[in-house]
Amino acid sequence: MDHLIYNEPQNSLPGPDNITREELDNGITILTRSNFNSPTLSIKGYVKSGSLFDPDEKLGLSYLTSSGLMNGTLNHDFQSLYNEIESIGASANFSTGTLTTSFSAHCLKEDMVLILSLISESLRSPVFPQKEFNRQKNQMLTALAIRAQNTAAMAALLFDQMVYAGHPYERPEEGFTETIQAITRNDILNFYKRTFGPKGMVIVVVGAVDSLSAVNAVKQVFGNWENQHQEVLPKIPTKDLLQKETRKTISIPGKSQADIVMGTLAPERMSSDYFPLRIGNNILGEFGMMGRLGKRVREQAGLAYYVYSSLTSSHGPGAWEMIAGVNPSNSDQAVNLMVEEIQKFVSEPVSDQELSDSKSYFLGRMPLLLESNSGVAISLLNMEHFNLGLDYFLRYPQEIQSITAEQILESSQKYLNPDSLAIAIAGP
Repeated sequence: MDHLIYNEPQNSLPGPDNITREELDNGITILTRSNFNSPTLSIKGYVKSGSLFDPDEKLGLSYLTSSGLMNGTLNHDFQSLYNEIESIGASANFSTGTLTTSFSAHCLKEDMVLILSLISESLRSPVFPQKEFNRQKNQMLTALAIRAQNTAAMAALLFDQMVYAGHPYERPEEGFTETIQAITRNDILNFYKRTFGPKGMVIVVVGAVDSLSAVNAVKQVFGNWENQHQEVLPKIPTKDLLQKETRKTISIPGKSQADIVMGTLAPERMSSDYFPLRIGNNILGEFGMMGRLGKRVREQAGLAYYVYSSLTSSHGPGAWEMIAGVNPSNSDQAVNLMVEEIQKFVSEPVSDQELSDSKSYFLGRMPLLLESNSGVAISLLNMEHFNLGLDYFLRYPQEIQSITAEQILESSQKYLNPDSLAIAIAGP
């Protein structure tokens, strides 16, 4: 498995010799990479507008704004916009996050300028029709009512409120029923005017087009976009680790399953601890049948329908979560076993076999990730978002191979204290 990467020709991986990167005067960064093995294009990108801008009393504002970008523009109503996209067999959509509003499109190479124009139109001249706004607001309220009955979603929400207490990341992007109810169409228009613009925007084009044509097409469509009122994203504050165990439960009557989310903060993506923890997390609760947690809690003890761990790292503090779905009568026992596995994990180095298997997994999955235009586009977008450098994929194999069991133990001990976990349980 390991040799898969090293036997690849260097120029078959995304790198400085086959990625074109250009910055426009208005603040937009373009990245392109050609692939003529497919007649299609993958277009992905983001603008620097997200829920970090949302006021507490109108949380969900960014979510509703991004949802409304394709509901109608100065040149197209809702139906004609979607008809134009579907008539050429293309797809396009927008979604929001904490720091960005993202877009994604897929089309044939001959339709590149048309799709870029429709994305531009949706970003630059949305009109947010009242009728469509009302419809989406009602859909959102329905989704929040469903969330309130979902044990996994509510445990995750409770966990964020504990581990990120007092930090913007404790807030759910979709907001709450009362905050969505408070949002008006004027709020959407004002949010759009002050947060959407070209500064910090990134757009990636990957597929059957030469780089010069792709760059020129983006310049043609986006080069004259300006917004003098565009605000800069607020600074992301730091967050201290919990100093003692914090446990909370939420009761959802009538459920036959309880969901557990427990864990701690994780470092930001650019931390030197990121790769050791990424491999460590794989060993703890991802690899094979969900790693050590899966073997102990599900296979041996039979206490969980599923159990796994997840490491998320972005700008600012991330999260290291251990997640399980259990029979409500097994909640305490499952939590105790998970804590025992965590104690063991931070007490001794992982085995040589575990380390070798995980490295092979990470090295082997990279070519799979880069098989499609969409996979390459997502990878280039992440490289730019986290400032990883155009040579990231050329460095990646060595980064993975250099990780030691001692590094994993040392990094894990910084973040994962078995006595200071946030433990959230939602169930009957």
